[in-house]
Amino acid sequence: MTPETITAAASGTLTLGDLPVHRVGLGAMRLTGNAAFHLGTPSDRARSLAVLRRAVELGVNHIDTAAFYFSSLRSANELINTALAPYADGLVIATKVGPFREQDGSWGTAARPDQLRGHVEENLRQLGRDHLDLVYLRRMRQDSIAEHFGALAELRQAGLIRHLGVSAVGPRHLDEALAIAPVVAVQNRYGLDTPGPEGKELLRLCGERGIAFVPFYSVAGETGERGTHERVAADADTVVAEIAEAHGVSPAQVRIAWTLHQGPHVLAIPGTGDPAHLTENIAAGALKLSEGELGRLNAFHQ
Repeated sequence: MTPETITAAASGTLTLGDLPVHRVGLGAMRLTGNAAFHLGTPSDRARSLAVLRRAVELGVNHIDTAAFYFSSLRSANELINTALAPYADGLVIATKVGPFREQDGSWGTAARPDQLRGHVEENLRQLGRDHLDLVYLRRMRQDSIAEHFGALAELRQAGLIRHLGVSAVGPRHLDEALAIAPVVAVQNRYGLDTPGPEGKELLRLCGERGIAFVPFYSVAGETGERGTHERVAADADTVVAEIAEAHGVSPAQVRIAWTLHQGPHVLAIPGTGDPAHLTENIAAGALKLSEGELGRLNAFHQ
């Protein structure tokens, strides 16, 4: 595999509502620093802008972001606006609302339904858009998401949002949302290191219902989050490394390829602020794993 000659188109295409996107996109969180949110060191601005521009050159037409993706010096939305506006036709920018952070980086309480319009408008302002292509409601431990999702459905009717998604949900929350308005994507944590029956059930339901499944933390989870899955994670690392060596690729590329092999309705949104990693991530969309390799990897989800 020669990463320099491969574009995101090699990963295939999936439609979010009426918006076609390549199956390998870009997660924007890592553009702001070398660790999530306010942790770590803020990114080099010029390098982050270069990553965004290079991603589009390599065919990425799906970028996942949020207003709460910022470090002490960088805002993901501002970087996207600066690097890519005026936006190319066909570029889909997805964002999330529900959580929010204060200016000092501390997390505020989960938004009430009547506050979600303000979250949407903040994303519009930062991105320089008059509408948002896709907005996920990120569930913040609510037992029911009906009221919150209903508030976003009203904003969709008003023309501020084109398509709706849900994030950090279970099957019953997806049913709640579908009873209110169409859902084009579900964004949940899902990876080799995080097996669980609920994740597999959502993956299956999304495939049956024509809904995109968009895993986050599928390449590497947050620091310290492996927890009770520590042994599973260590065993997975070993198998991933063996498969990566056999293909002459990085372990991260194997994890991205495994994600895409979970079904034609699955998208990958690996995040990076490194131009070299960006190229590798996009090239992973062309990596084909054998049935035997997939069997070894899928065994962590039995």
